[in-house]
Amino acid sequence: MDRPSRNTPIFKKAEEIYKALKTITDLIPEDNEYLKDVKMNLLGDSMVMMAKISGAEAVKLYDIKMENAAIIRKAARDILVGGNTLEMFGFEDAKYYTIVRDLVEEFKILFAEWVEGFNPKHFIVDGWGLFNPPGISRDYIQRDDELNFLYEDDDE
Repeated sequence: MDRPSRNTPIFKKAEEIYKALKTITDLIPEDNEYLKDVKMNLLGDSMVMMAKISGAEAVKLYDIKMENAAIIRKAARDILVGGNTLEMFGFEDAKYYTIVRDLVEEFKILFAEWVEGFNPKHFIVDGWGLFNPPGISRDYIQRDDELNFLYEDDDE
């Protein structure tokens, strides 16, 4: 079953980041436990990015989309600094990490455009106050007509 989110530019870029990370981290010596841990963290972060893109694409709710976006942003930022960790632990092929950094910078542009496309009218008040649309406070009293989108069959 093909998932529509996998055909989006942002998902394809996240896959590209994963493949580049996999190729570079496969050069890590098997006997270096520190570097192997870093590898697992980097690959895990890139898989989280893909999973959370799919998760955000699967829902209408603004707060859930934004929550996924925040997790994606954190994972991407952790990947950006991952090259420093590889260098710190003496990975001799860390010089190739500029490829990953460039891909993450390209991803950042796609990410910002993607988030701008979230529909802020598709919300249920987030009582935590963290992921409400602009201008909506955590104690906002939501009107019934603001929930009409829940019953629509459209994709967005």
